Amino acid sequence: MQLGLTGLWSIELRTADPGEVTDAAAELDELGWGALWIPGLGGGDILGDSERLLRATRATKVAVGVLSIWRHQAIQMAAGHARLQGEYGRRLLLGLGVSDPATAQSAGQSYRPLTNMSAYLDTLDQAPTPVPVGERVMAALGPKMTQLAAHRTAGVHPFMVTPEYSAAAREQLGDGPLLAPYQAVVLESDPGKARAAARDFLGAFLAMEHYARSLLRQGFTEQDLAAGGSDRLIDSVVAWGDVEAIGNRVHAHHQAGADHVCLHVVGSGSAMPLTQWRELAVLTH
Repeated sequence: MQLGLTGLWSIELRTADPGEVTDAAAELDELGWGALWIPGLGGGDILGDSERLLRATRATKVAVGVLSIWRHQAIQMAAGHARLQGEYGRRLLLGLGVSDPATAQSAGQSYRPLTNMSAYLDTLDQAPTPVPVGERVMAALGPKMTQLAAHRTAGVHPFMVTPEYSAAAREQLGDGPLLAPYQAVVLESDPGKARAAARDFLGAFLAMEHYARSLLRQGFTEQDLAAGGSDRLIDSVVAWGDVEAIGNRVHAHHQAGADHVCLHVVGSGSAMPLTQWRELAVLTH
């Protein structure tokens, strides 16, 4: 599935007023964004929210980035995915994540990430209408999960990573598999304001063990993870400044081997950051 060079990752496209979401998606389609990514959040009707975006757009792909395998039954996802692909022209990419031990425990399951994800993929393969390998991705961060994604899905959609991570992931994936990193962006040139906005969003993730491990593997220290993130960490995983500065970060990911970069506007202070999305649309080509 061809996603284009850049896409938008947006919480608002799941949570805002449905009419506003429809209007925004139609405009983003016209602006040429390759894909609209929506998060799994705490569950909910991810297929219904995906369909709203598919219905409002003509060419833009819709990607789930990502649903928790503990909150959505694989057989139901396969059936819903098949229906939406049939109705909207195979424009839906299903993103899968293993979440964390607490989420697995809340579902009454033991947490064995590789085994759990493999079993979920098995169910997608064995469904009455299977989800094709090329229409699903994984939120892989570690090397073993990345290897699984390379063999059993279209590729990976990693969260909170640097261009250097993209280079290492591409080396491991080899040619072919999709590499579509998430990239938080702040359209603000004042360093203090930009970093504060970044910490407001990302700070909570730094306390989550699986994300902390990923950042430590990327070369950051425990000190970098403290107090909402050091300036070094924030500047490395968040692109801030004007459109040119953000474009430079996107280019760095592409130069490192990324196929597609999903931009998440944070710190906009608005319920639907259309102004920023419009400004950033120059990065779609």
